Amino acid sequence: MDFTFVVPVLISFVLSVIMGPIVIPMLRKMKMKQTERVEGVESHLQKAGTPTMGGVMILASIVVTSLFYVKDYPKIIPILFVTLGFGLIGFLDDYLKVVMKRSDGLFPKQKFALQIVITAVFAYYLIHVTHTPLTLLIPFSGGRYWNIGWLAIPLLFIAVIGTVNGVNFTDGLDGLASSVTVLVATFFTVVAVGTKSGIEPVTCAVVGALMGFLLFNVYPASVFMGDTGSLALGGFVASTAYMLQMPIFIIIVGMIYLIEVASVMIQVTYFKKTGGKRIFKMAPIHHHFELCGWSETRIVAVFSIITAILCLIALLAL
Repeated sequence: MDFTFVVPVLISFVLSVIMGPIVIPMLRKMKMKQTERVEGVESHLQKAGTPTMGGVMILASIVVTSLFYVKDYPKIIPILFVTLGFGLIGFLDDYLKVVMKRSDGLFPKQKFALQIVITAVFAYYLIHVTHTPLTLLIPFSGGRYWNIGWLAIPLLFIAVIGTVNGVNFTDGLDGLASSVTVLVATFFTVVAVGTKSGIEPVTCAVVGALMGFLLFNVYPASVFMGDTGSLALGGFVASTAYMLQMPIFIIIVGMIYLIEVASVMIQVTYFKKTGGKRIFKMAPIHHHFELCGWSETRIVAVFSIITAILCLIALLAL
């Protein structure tokens, strides 16, 4: 049996673990500290001052590990580009929030424009360089693909930007986005290895980086990933799904991301339509469960178990 896919997991894990004791004190010294909203969940106020932007640990581990493999596995380049591209948007956002004290970071229009640019470059590379078809593998169809013609392009933009923002909304509790995404990355690794797709080094690197990061990010977290990490991971999930022609599967394995985004959209729409009434106690939905009395660790465990089961269902759907 070929165990080459184990090596990038281990390299990335070790890098992530080594970086923890170096990067976290550095972020603390540079005053890269989390600020918590006063109107948010009360128990979160004690998190104020925890270093954020820990996503640089995840990104660095993924990039360094992938560089060992990029020559033999050129298909990892577009995934690396999207992961790094969205990570840099997140870094800029975090930097403006934390260092420049601009409470909203990047303005929504700026953030959206940058996300469009990264997605457009990815779409161009996908079609004209890797010649990856934009046909979609249909779950439970026995391997049939769906060709939606020119609609595939707008769908790509919606899928990529939607997934990125879904992961971003999921990142609100200690270890939540990391735990859910490490399972999604493991699912993509199994598929990548099984189909000999040529992207497995980068999916393995993400698994290793997140396992290492989780040692510092589980409750009570000594570092948060910030937008640097959450946007990068969203970019990874979406670009990997497209390289495997499996964007429909994001709905299955990334159901938690979808629910998080949907809860915010429902809450905002209902709030505006009813002049201030709310469906959830707070959105995204993980905060609703917190206000219902669930502990952070319980929410993370439940959301992770749901994701693990959905990943198994997705494997059955192949």
